[in-house]
Formats: sequence, structure tokens, C-alpha cells
Amino acid sequence: MPLLDPQTASQVRQELAGLTGRVRILNFTQNFECQYCLETRQIAEEVAALSDKVEVEVYNFVTDQDQVQAYGIDKIPALVILGESDGQFKDYGVRFYGIPSGYEFTSFLDALKSVSQGEVDLMPQTRQFLSQLTVPLHIQVFVTPTCPYCPRAVMLAHHLAIASDLVRGDMVEVIEFPHLAQKYQVMGVPRIVINETVHQEGAVPEPYLLARLQEAVLRAEGKV
Repeated sequence: MPLLDPQTASQVRQELAGLTGRVRILNFTQNFECQYCLETRQIAEEVAALSDKVEVEVYNFVTDQDQVQAYGIDKIPALVILGESDGQFKDYGVRFYGIPSGYEFTSFLDALKSVSQGEVDLMPQTRQFLSQLTVPLHIQVFVTPTCPYCPRAVMLAHHLAIASDLVRGDMVEVIEFPHLAQKYQVMGVPRIVINETVHQEGAVPEPYLLARLQEAVLRAEGKV
């Protein structure tokens, strides 16, 4: 049974009609003992079927260790969104851990469009910060599918990743990973964790997140 009803499928087809470059979705999964693995693969394949510029590759989390290691996948279900750049597919650091359903379906479509273009809209101050970045930044955004504010935080994290090779942005659906919710003390969503050292509650505006990124850099450099 399709996850996308005909009306939604039609809207998605229109959304993806403007894709400029090709997009490849890498789906990391396994056949057993993975909540929502089948549904995550299905939603990726249904969306890909709506555009001739989107394709899906499926990898087994247990047996395809070369790919698992190459993309740094440590939990499933996982989606990696690659965009075509200079004739090759580039890893922009865009990750989804857990099914991108509910409000997060918006983030999923935005990721496809953003990597297709290879360009994102960020403030000049943010671009300057990213251009001077020398340490890696790992941004985890903890969400639930029913959170209407979460996509804003996820999309900003992904846009930062697309704009810099030193940034990785992860959506993490906490219902599927309760041990991570406990580890990172997720009491409300979205909760943003940067490099395991800096935390931010809520879908804050870009200037606020930029300040937290700057703090994470200082911590990484041992200056605070």
C-alpha cells in the first residue's frame, strides 16, 4: 500500500519538477529488527519515482560495511542525500536518521531540492563564518514527526552542511532512537546538539544558531 496518497504524490511531483541536478538517495537499512526501516525505504522509493532526476540506492547496514563506513552511518534507518556536482555525486553531509514523515517530510523534500541546486540561502555573516571554518561541526537536530517547528531547525542544519564541507547536519527522530533521547536529555523538540558540547533548545533564528556554532568552534579549539 502506498504511503503517499494521490494528492500528495501530485504535489510532490510538482515540487520536484524544478530540480536542476540529479539527486541520489542512499538508504541504509536491514531486513529485521529495525523499526520503520521498511517504511523509510518505501517513502524514499515512492518519492524517487516521481522525478526522473532522483534515484535510490539501498545498502544493508550489516553486510555493506564499506558504504556504512564511507558515510559514517551508525544507526538505521538512515538516508544520505547526494547531489550531482561536476558530473559526480557529492556527499553534502545531509543525513536523516529515522523516517522523514509528518512535518519532517517537508525537510526531506527541501533536502532533495537543496542538494540538486548545490546552493542555499544563508546570511552573509554565516557564509563568512563557514568560509573561515577549520574544525568539523556535527549538528544533530532531534525531532518528532508531529513537531511543527522542527523542520525549520532541520533545514537550517542541512543548509549549513551544504554550504560547507566541514559541516554535517543530521535529523534524528527521537521516537525511533529513545537511547539517544536519554543520552542527550531531549525533553522537548527540536533540540540541537553541536559537536556533543553545545546545546540549543528550539528552532532558533539563524543568528542565534550562528552564535552557538561559534561557541562550538571555540570549545573545539580549547578556548573556552
